[in-house]
Amino acid sequence: MNPADDPAFFALLTGSFLRLVGRPLLPEPDLGPDWLYGQAPFAVLAHDTGADPLFVYANRAAQRAFGYTLEEFVCMPSRLSAEAPERAERQRLLDAVARDGFVSGYAGIRVAKDGRRFAVAEGIVWQLIDGGGIVRGQAATFPLPA
Repeated sequence: MNPADDPAFFALLTGSFLRLVGRPLLPEPDLGPDWLYGQAPFAVLAHDTGADPLFVYANRAAQRAFGYTLEEFVCMPSRLSAEAPERAERQRLLDAVARDGFVSGYAGIRVAKDGRRFAVAEGIVWQLIDGGGIVRGQAATFPLPA
């Protein structure tokens, strides 16, 4: 099943965010996976727990920011969202998220499919932890660049 249409994945994203960050990911409680995927005015991305984590989710806002379709995003190594010089800092961030559960106020430079660089600010990166306490990956959200 496509994570964009998967209620269990939506529950993992939003439930982990609420438990770790202490506030809801969505601005209204009645908004669901369709809104988050197609209409949210902020980017949300997620990757799995592999040694070289692969993206498993990118909402439309993230797709617009990076210039990839969902099909291109899914299974792409998440490290490719940053240029090589930025990857060490990105890895330090992901290590802090693994240690602390989440990091807020994240800022960095990301690279789009066409090579365009853009700034990410006010981001939140969090662990995706299911109801049984198993880490399923990490996710990030940030406002779209102006």
